[in-house]
Amino acid sequence: MEWLPTLWFIVIAVLWCGYLFLEGFDLGVGMLIGLGRNTERRKRLLLNTIGPVWDGNEVWLLTAGGATFAAFPHWYASLFSALYIPLTIVLLALIFRAVAIEYRGKAVTAPTRKAWDLALGLGSLVAAFGVGAMLASTTIGLPLNENGDRIGGAFAWLTWHAVLGGVAVVAFCWIHALAFLRLKTDGPVREEAGKLVGRWLPVAVLPMMVWALWVIINNDSALSWVSLALSLAALVAAIIMGRAGKEGISFIALGIMLVAAVAAIFIAAFPVVLPSTLDPAFNLTVETASSTPYTLKLMSIVAAFGVPLVLAYQAWSYWVFRKRLREEHIPETHRVTSIVK
Repeated sequence: MEWLPTLWFIVIAVLWCGYLFLEGFDLGVGMLIGLGRNTERRKRLLLNTIGPVWDGNEVWLLTAGGATFAAFPHWYASLFSALYIPLTIVLLALIFRAVAIEYRGKAVTAPTRKAWDLALGLGSLVAAFGVGAMLASTTIGLPLNENGDRIGGAFAWLTWHAVLGGVAVVAFCWIHALAFLRLKTDGPVREEAGKLVGRWLPVAVLPMMVWALWVIINNDSALSWVSLALSLAALVAAIIMGRAGKEGISFIALGIMLVAAVAAIFIAAFPVVLPSTLDPAFNLTVETASSTPYTLKLMSIVAAFGVPLVLAYQAWSYWVFRKRLREEHIPETHRVTSIVK
């Protein structure tokens, strides 16, 4: 079935959109906790906003990587071998982030708690930057030869467009977290987040718009221009609705802005899944990088049953934990001492 590679290219693009939207505010909140200036109670409030959902949101990253491995093994092999060092760093950052979330509340002393906060903040920052750099590389290009192997040293991947992608995702995660906190909290945190979103939203999404514009100009797809226009319209709506106090609509509009921008990038790049900066003849496409038709067909059948279940469960979890939180809901810190008889 010749349309199956295209279908799975779309599925992988959707998975990345889902990851950036859901994990975006998780990573942003982690940066605010670990790298911002907040009281201990406020840090615990921020952590409680993502506590029930952060680990579920990471599933989107694992699924995107797994789908790439199964549907486009040549894309996976070339990309992951070329980006071996940054991907290892991202993996370590995600590990530090996850451990910090679980262990900061078990810290006995203030210095230990601050160390876990720093691990959480830096882990979130590095993970966001690494994911952005990887996505920019897979849409703008890597120095690949005719065999799909990287040419150059260990840091040949560290180009200006990789840095642009990293900055774009970090900036979006930060502003997305503030929009999420404005929707999920009440009181001073909500007010401060609203002020920051109103002031910095256009600036924070600018790197992502530049990234999308660069990919579109170099590939010139009419549909991608339409998607980028939709992204800009959603950005304007997010700003207007935010200033009008309609926080839910503003948050949804910001999500539409992200999805439309990422869609514009993938549409413009299609059918190339991994461009070569050495020679366009070395580009990997959906046809040359895909698995066999039987594999793609089997994956489609499994996904048709599995994806709706995952989406339903995740929607249910967000519905259960939909209420706003205030600092007053967070009890004072205390130590549990054991009594030895």
